[in-house]
Amino acid sequence: MRDDPYPPYSRRPGDMLALDDGFDTPDAADPDFWPLGDDGIPIGEVPDRPRGFRWGRWIMHGLGVGIILLVLIIAWLAITAPLSKSLESPTPPSVTLLAEDGTPIARRGAIIGEAVDAGKLPPHVSEAFLAIEDRRFYSHWGIDPKGIARAAIHNFMAGSVVEGGSTITQQLAKNAFLDSDRNAGRKLREALISFWLEAWLTKNEILSRYLSNIYFGDNVYGLDAAAHHYFSRDPKDLTIAQAAMLAGLVKAPSRLAPTGNLKGARARQKLVVGAMEDAGFITHAEALAAKPAVLHVEKVRELPNGTYFADWVLPAARDSAGEVRDEMTVKTTLDMRLQKAAERAVRRAGLRRAQVALVAMKPDGSVVAMVGGKSYADSPFNRATQARRQPGSTFKLFVYLAALRYGMTPDTLVADEPITIADWSPKNDNGKYRGDIPLRTAFAISSNVAAARLTQEVGVRNVIRAARDLGISTPIPNEATIALGTANVSVLELTSAFAAIAAGAYPVEAHGIADTRAKGWIERLTGGQSALPEKTRRQMLTLLQASVDRGTSRNAQLAVDTFGKTGTTQDNRDAWFVGFANGLVTGVWVGNDDNSPNPGLHGGGVPAGIWRDFMGDALGVGRPAPPPEPVLAEEDDPVGNLIDATIDLVPPSAQIQGQIGDVGLNLSIGGDGRLELAPVEPPASPARDRARRPEEAPAPEDRP
Repeated sequence: MRDDPYPPYSRRPGDMLALDDGFDTPDAADPDFWPLGDDGIPIGEVPDRPRGFRWGRWIMHGLGVGIILLVLIIAWLAITAPLSKSLESPTPPSVTLLAEDGTPIARRGAIIGEAVDAGKLPPHVSEAFLAIEDRRFYSHWGIDPKGIARAAIHNFMAGSVVEGGSTITQQLAKNAFLDSDRNAGRKLREALISFWLEAWLTKNEILSRYLSNIYFGDNVYGLDAAAHHYFSRDPKDLTIAQAAMLAGLVKAPSRLAPTGNLKGARARQKLVVGAMEDAGFITHAEALAAKPAVLHVEKVRELPNGTYFADWVLPAARDSAGEVRDEMTVKTTLDMRLQKAAERAVRRAGLRRAQVALVAMKPDGSVVAMVGGKSYADSPFNRATQARRQPGSTFKLFVYLAALRYGMTPDTLVADEPITIADWSPKNDNGKYRGDIPLRTAFAISSNVAAARLTQEVGVRNVIRAARDLGISTPIPNEATIALGTANVSVLELTSAFAAIAAGAYPVEAHGIADTRAKGWIERLTGGQSALPEKTRRQMLTLLQASVDRGTSRNAQLAVDTFGKTGTTQDNRDAWFVGFANGLVTGVWVGNDDNSPNPGLHGGGVPAGIWRDFMGDALGVGRPAPPPEPVLAEEDDPVGNLIDATIDLVPPSAQIQGQIGDVGLNLSIGGDGRLELAPVEPPASPARDRARRPEEAPAPEDRP
């Protein structure tokens, strides 16, 4: 008999047993074969262990690890973001702006309103914020997974961040004390603090604190302050339209503040009203009745402390620094030496009723000096950033850029002859025309008919595209008259366009603080600048230098290579000069606030003189020598009238002076076109001649 492969101790029920007596035993699977014990299990059989035993042990281990992690997270939050602080009301920060060298230039304290109780406000006031910011506020526990998923999908489809998924609780947690870092650690803390707030505060308390501390633009914090600032009323008296406008500001308060962007604020208001109707907070009839809100801005008792530059850069400083607690300092790009030089140049211009604006920046858009008017104390309105005026012939920059893109060169001939486009017939000075001339000559003398002809040939849309590429965002009419500068622009925007030529990349974004935020991969793929082809850039530099060397911009010449363009509008209402040299780009505008005419004002006169004065100080260079040959200087005319045509027979460094009859007065005409009357001095004596040294005689541009 063969050996049994299974030892007796390993035999299993159901096996046929080979016994030593040689007799086959019955099948062990037979239930009658094995005697049963008290537990119902056959004697000698080892019972199987329950399947759930191993899972239970893992669950216990998981609970232990979870408790340890919870303790570690609470300890981490206690160190990095004390949870008790999240229950305190946030305090808006005070901002101190610093110049590039660290010198304080302005200080701003927030306008803070009284705390509001959401439960005591009219329902439509709170519902306006819920509809646009957090429609499921009363159903989530601080985090809204649906909102996060929806925002992620929309942002992915758009290729950039166009929608946020944060709840009102998360925004309160962020505003309470978190910094502006955009990383996973901060988002995790924000989520955990949101859960903490939901556990310790009621929904009404969370909403009340949110409404009491949210930023509404114009340095205003809290619903109470915003209601008084924009509408001169208490929050409980806000209408549906007014509440919707305020709720719409939360997304981008600096950009949508209605005092500076009423159109954008009203467009956002309309969106909020629609969201309120979709959410069932108001009826369709109430939505239709919500007309665009009308501002009634509360008067500020004190003048703002600071300067034009500080007013312009403050919103960006707040956005860059994030919701920082208490006091913060923000370093700007302002160069105090250049700022003082700009202010001196404006004072020396001897302006009377006319106003002035000046912006100086580096080719990368860093603004180093800004003057928004003759006196900030008299008028804090910033004409460099807020005013929109016709640019005149400076707009020809885009016409000629479009022509170069079209395949032309500075040597391409263009007909300087009368032309009629539709019912528009632009004219040159005194009706004089030169026939076929190179583009460089047409640009230098600022020929109106040549610019109109080029616009017709390359197409209006291509001219508009060139302007858009270089950063002009204001509306541009789709008509040939834009060749002579009929579209409104700001000094800041036009200067940025010229900076794009200097930099060789477009668009150039003007900024007053450095953007230290790391860009995401989507921004790197979809954003950024485009390089201007080097050949096109060299050709544009040729045209801009020709304007300065022997054209309308000769009064702006420096002892270094200078590039620029003048501009004058109908009836001499606006006069411009924008140009660059040695890595500094500057734009100057002169005109009246009421847009009234300025007889004798033109871009090659006072604006070019201010530009040269400032740039000379800024760069430490003087006027060139010898002076260039005079040429006929023509300017643009949006409606076909003569507005700036001057035969400059006086070299920029020369001066005409003589006595007027026997009335005892001397008349002097400076190279920059300024007139001066002075009493006739008595005959010079040797003693006085020795006392007055040549270096003490004031230069023409230094006279008031």
